[in-house]
Amino acid sequence: MRKIEKAPDWFKDELYEKATGLRKIHNFDTLLNHIDDQYMYWDKVKYQKNDPPIDPDVLWTLVKLNRINAIKISFGQETFKFNLTNTIQKGLHEFDMHIGGSLASESVIPKEDKKKYLVSSIMEEAIASSQIEGAVTSRKKAKDMLRKNITPRNKSEQMILNNYHTIKHIVTIQSEHIDINNFFEIHRLVTAQTLDDNADVGRFRLNNEINVVDAVDGEIVYSPPGFQKVPDLVQELFNFFNNNDEDRFIHPIIKGCIIHFMIGYIHPFVDGNGRTARALFYWYLLKNGYWLTEYLSISRLIAKSKNQYAQAYIYSEVDGNDLTYFIQYKIKIMQLAYSSLKDYIDRKIIEKKQLTNFQKIRGINDRQAEIMKLINEEDSMLSVKEIENRFSISNQTARTDLYDLVKRGYLEENSMNKKTRGFYKSLNFEKLLKKELSAENKF
Repeated sequence: MRKIEKAPDWFKDELYEKATGLRKIHNFDTLLNHIDDQYMYWDKVKYQKNDPPIDPDVLWTLVKLNRINAIKISFGQETFKFNLTNTIQKGLHEFDMHIGGSLASESVIPKEDKKKYLVSSIMEEAIASSQIEGAVTSRKKAKDMLRKNITPRNKSEQMILNNYHTIKHIVTIQSEHIDINNFFEIHRLVTAQTLDDNADVGRFRLNNEINVVDAVDGEIVYSPPGFQKVPDLVQELFNFFNNNDEDRFIHPIIKGCIIHFMIGYIHPFVDGNGRTARALFYWYLLKNGYWLTEYLSISRLIAKSKNQYAQAYIYSEVDGNDLTYFIQYKIKIMQLAYSSLKDYIDRKIIEKKQLTNFQKIRGINDRQAEIMKLINEEDSMLSVKEIENRFSISNQTARTDLYDLVKRGYLEENSMNKKTRGFYKSLNFEKLLKKELSAENKF
């Protein structure tokens, strides 16, 4: 990543006097609102065109003066701040309308499909969160591993399985307060069998040999607080997670973004900080009633914008701990994740309508119709475990569905390995389907 350019010292007397003098003569509201709607840093502000022309250093001073009334919070001896831009406030309103509360749930996801969409979204989140940290595998292979309960063959697959178990664990504890025990448990879950030293699993780092470096030139871009400060900073973060300040309201989604940022800032572990941070963000939103978070694959979109993700961290750090850069980035990603979910559900509703032909077959249930559609489209071999995971049903129900389709002649079975039987489309599949539908159409 290109190194972030240091901004001018905007508070110098000369720049301050020029900026305040110009502000008395000209109205810069439109320009400043445009800059803050995107929450630009100096490296972009300096290229903004303006009328009348302004020296970039002076414009940056005007921008900083416009941001001077930021909301401030403290962790340890450090002060952090954030501004509520129009973009952030609009995003928060949309999320309150769509991803929180019980009234919106039925309008977003059909009740009968919730389990199926949930399984798919948890898989997507587990895969993407691992890919951000360097896991190398295709989504198809990863989903196949999770659905068929295949033992991970390498570190990348282990990371994905760990994240999958972590997200499912968080769903079960979502209403609980965080403490040192369940914090370490989250880290143990996300890092199991993936660290160089297993002793580092579920414990704080013991030295200051951890730095965030540029992947291109190896230059250090961030050094976290000393390891001696980590326990106290983490405890302050627990207090922030568990309690609300009665004298000052901070929107839960903004608090979730701050929690995510602070894990990266504190860097409490040797490795696994990013995965832990995203897990806590997910947990905090569920804890505060944003139920649709379970269905949003936020990490998938972060994985597609890794440079912007890293920049959001760095901008916040180099610009006086201004968290707005990071919060604004997260809001944008959440908006994209929500839109992606809506598009996905719309596609699935269309696909569901295409199930009609399979549902016309006498004597089979809707789930078996979906199995037939799935096996017809993918032309692959399915296991009992995969059907169990896909449809969130018991092993016995999955087995009954599959063997009934074998009995009817639509599927055949064979050995996948010594322990697992596989089910695939029979040679008579098309012939039987055509015959059944012809008979149905006569009535």
